[in-house]
Formats: sequence, structure tokens, C-alpha cells
Amino acid sequence: MLFGLDGFAARGVRVRHNLERDGLPPLRARLADLAVNRPLYAVGGYGGDFASVLASLRRINAADVVLSTVDTVGIPLILLKRVGLVRPPLVYVSIGLPERLVQLRGPRMRRLYRHALRRARAIVAYSASEADWLRDWLGPGAPPVEFIPFGVDIAAFRPSGREPDTDVVSVGLDPRRDFELLIAVAVRRPELRFRIVAGADRARSLGTLPPNVDLEADIALEQVRERIAQARVVALPVRDNSYSGATTTLLQAMAMEKPVVVSRTAAIANGYELEDRLNCRLVEPGDEAALEQALVETLTGADAGGSLGLRARQTVERSFSWERYTDALWEVLSRC
Repeated sequence: MLFGLDGFAARGVRVRHNLERDGLPPLRARLADLAVNRPLYAVGGYGGDFASVLASLRRINAADVVLSTVDTVGIPLILLKRVGLVRPPLVYVSIGLPERLVQLRGPRMRRLYRHALRRARAIVAYSASEADWLRDWLGPGAPPVEFIPFGVDIAAFRPSGREPDTDVVSVGLDPRRDFELLIAVAVRRPELRFRIVAGADRARSLGTLPPNVDLEADIALEQVRERIAQARVVALPVRDNSYSGATTTLLQAMAMEKPVVVSRTAAIANGYELEDRLNCRLVEPGDEAALEQALVETLTGADAGGSLGLRARQTVERSFSWERYTDALWEVLSRC
């Protein structure tokens, strides 16, 4: 559902995905994964989940087009396509691919991955800056790199009408989320109540929290929606990077008419119609004082009346609905 595959099925397209398989990939696929990944990393390359890809190879090659939704399977797919084991057209969704490509060691490895990525039929990025970076890195002869803004289901994420009971809520599973920065603000503002929703590993890394910070890990999407509804302000501090401005949670919170304070990363600086003090508050990544000021102003100032959240909802309705996103992705796939 995250990539609109259920919507494509409604268009009469038969959709399959590798998560349909129960249990681990077959032993031979797992052994092949080790046999490829170990030497690949040893010579300065970047690997991924070859086991899942190899276990799905028959279905992959029976398809009219393959959509790679994460880099951990996308990288194996493009490398296997380069050696002829993957045959159908491949649409590659980049989610932090630049961060992986800069880790390649030596010109030989960079050449290998550049040539492999050029075999994709198209590359999709959710950040305009990431799309620009990839076009420049791939150079002449590259496939089209399409910037498609992400979307949100504006019917599922809508104003709840409930009275908020938590001052600041922050939600995110992405490793770039800067919860430590938010905790530092919480220490300085003991009069405010904070709630953090994170993945289990990230939650454990946060250690002992101040008494005004509640922490939850690995909760269901329905509960995530409830936590956003409980917030007076949604805070999304993010370390600077090319792919994540907490985009999914940002759009969900905006759709629920919540005032959002978010780091101005490259991922959302362009293409998402965000304007500071108009439909959100934008602060520089890593700036504790700016984050604190924006939170306090949003909680206590003119924005406390809800105008920021109203304009946020209007922005999402106008430009970032789920239908608009899936239509754009379908246009890329249908050209294959």
C-alpha cells in the first residue's frame, strides 16, 4: 500500500511483491547472498538483500515491469540486471541512494554502479535535491530521474476533532530523525509534555529520558494517527541529508491540521510548497535554539489559534493527495 500498489491493482494490473513469501528465503538464496555481499563490500562496493531478490527471480522475470521500492533490494536488482539475470524494465525508487553511492571506494566501484544504474528504465526520487544529485552523478546517458513528491491519504489522515493532551509529539522510524535535539529542548522546557514514537532500536539508543518525555516504540499506524491527533504541535527534527525531511509524517500531520515544526533539510526545501510561518515552521537542522523558539512560539503565540494547521491541510489537499502521488508513479510505470 505504501507505494500505491493496491491502486494499480484497481486499474486492472496484476501486482505481486516479494513480501508475499512466508518465512526466510531458501537456503541457497541466503548462501548466494553471503557469497556476493562479502566480496562486494571487501572491494569497496555496496550490497543489499540479494537473498530476497534471488528467491523472487522467477516472478521478477515473468513481470512486464519491476518496481524497486527500497535501496536494499534496488542495488541487488541493478547489479543482477547488469549481468543479465534480471530482464524486465526496472523502475528504481531512490530513498537515500546518494548516501550509499558516496560510500563507494575507488573509481572502479563508482564506474560499476554508475553503469548498473544506467540500466534502469527510470529512477524516482521523493526529493528534488536528491533527483538533481543523481542526474549529476549519473551523467550523460542516464535514464530519466523523476522527482515525484510523496503523498498522503487525506481521508484517512484528517482533523480528528479531539482535544490535544500532549504539547509536542514527534514520530519517526528513519535513522536521520534527531530525537536527541528534541530531548535537549525538553530538558530546557520541563513545563511542556513531550512524546516520542520511534523504532525499537532507536528507542533503546536514547537512554534515560527526562520525566516530561514519554517514549513508545514500534506502534501500529492507527496508533500513530492517534498520537498525532493528541499533539498540540508535531515536531520533526531531522539531521541534514538528501532524502528525508520526515516527509511521510510531515504530510500526515499537515493533513490532520496540526502545526508542524520541521527541519529545513534539502529533501523538503523545494517541491513541497512549504513556507515558514505560513503552513509550517522551518528550522535549520541541528539548531537547538531555533527548534525551541519555534515550538514555544507555535504553542503560545498567534499560531496557537490553529491557522498554521488550517493552511497546512489546504496545502496537502491542493498538491499532495495520495491519488496525485499514485497517478504520477503510475505514469512512470506505464511508460515502461
